[in-house]
Amino acid sequence: MTFRDDECRIRTENAPANFTTLHHMAHNLVRNAPGKDSVKLRRQTAAWDDDYLVSLVAA
Repeated sequence: MTFRDDECRIRTENAPANFTTLHHMAHNLVRNAPGKDSVKLRRQTAAWDDDYLVSLVAA
């Protein structure tokens, strides 16, 4: 439960499926990033450092 999915309040129409897809894409980008840091640390670094976030998305 990387993104605290149980607390998500999106429950109508196609929104749950759309956000699940976005969560999977974000998790895959963070997981496949080079380096030996944990996934949690990579997520925190991406939240704090815009350059690191851009490098994740551009890769």
